[in-house]
Amino acid sequence: MRSTTAQLGPAVKHVLALLEPARRPPVPQVEYGYLDLLGNEDPTGAHPGQRLMLSSGLALIYERLWRPLGGSLLMGAAGPGMHDQRRIALRMLDLTPNDRVLDVACGPGNFTRDFACAAGKGLVVGLDASKTMLAVAAGKAEPANLAYVRGDAQSLPFRDGSFDAICCFAALYLIEKPMRALDEIIRVLAPGGRVALLSSCNRGPAPASVTNPVVRTLTGVRIFAREELTRALRDRGLTSIEQQVVGLAQFVSARKLAVTRTSRRRS
Repeated sequence: MRSTTAQLGPAVKHVLALLEPARRPPVPQVEYGYLDLLGNEDPTGAHPGQRLMLSSGLALIYERLWRPLGGSLLMGAAGPGMHDQRRIALRMLDLTPNDRVLDVACGPGNFTRDFACAAGKGLVVGLDASKTMLAVAAGKAEPANLAYVRGDAQSLPFRDGSFDAICCFAALYLIEKPMRALDEIIRVLAPGGRVALLSSCNRGPAPASVTNPVVRTLTGVRIFAREELTRALRDRGLTSIEQQVVGLAQFVSARKLAVTRTSRRRS
């Protein structure tokens, strides 16, 4: 279904206003309840684990079965379950009622909906490249401040500094070019904004330089070295970096430097 701007809901209209002008479609496509900015493009990647994310069957069981099982395998039986992971994400993002929040690789919206409740009068955007995941997400009853977008995490369509908080949980290790996605996340994060990541973490006797090529070739999953993400965030100018390693996973949070009056004058 192609809609005129006047027919769109307020959250989608807000999303359109945040898009870079060159990425704003003249006629928005919202056929399945999400704004599709990719059309026939597919940035997912060719490895088995990446292609699986496009499966309609997986989308139906992802939230209740696949994601909890994957978390248990990654973090161990004693690791945080889905409820605790949501709590951790909300703590790291430190949302306020007027925040603009981006959930990168949101899947069927299992975290996105919680962010929408916490953001109150703000805007929450769930972005994913999978049509099947977004169709499931958009098929649920959603708060009025939430919108879903089909887009590429490696080339986010939003203007610089569009969001006060950005989450990317259990997805960065499947993105074809994760460091490019990290660059994009930081680009669209507003000064003073918060970022929350959940990703893989190498813990075995062999270094990540040995384990990652094998695992990535077989599955498409990238195994990050223990300091790889924290160093990448630090190198990109983020501060207040915190890391919690649980099993073969890591929770990482950071903050983008706020723009001070002094820095504004210098620029």
